[in-house]
Amino acid sequence: MHLITKKRTAAFCIDFVISTAVTFGVEKLLRKKVKNEAVHALITPTLVMWSLEYAQLKASGTTVGYLSMGLALDNEGEGKPTSKQIVKRMAYRDLISGIDYWKDRKGFTIQEGALMPHDRYSGTVVKEVESSCCRYC
Repeated sequence: MHLITKKRTAAFCIDFVISTAVTFGVEKLLRKKVKNEAVHALITPTLVMWSLEYAQLKASGTTVGYLSMGLALDNEGEGKPTSKQIVKRMAYRDLISGIDYWKDRKGFTIQEGALMPHDRYSGTVVKEVESSCCRYC
């Protein structure tokens, strides 16, 4: 396994922990207003994670997890990813990639740690960078 793949996995875990903590707070606020358990189990965690990831990637090209691991998401043509690329990347990773994997496991390969299937689909690449507060300031 590539070092960058390990860093990406650790970064995702950090982002997941942060998202889970925020989800607990949001859920406490929504619990009194929304009685449907499916909303709390499926919709709220997904919306919180996607919202946090989108806002961070749009603002600085990195998330808290990526920043702590020294990674950043870039457009293939260098620069910040567009809104469309970020949404395509998240949707493919969370919704479509599982189906693609089960259809063609041998064809579902990771060429490099910096370019995974959801990155190829969205036209993005993850690069190692020096940690800083904001890459595009």
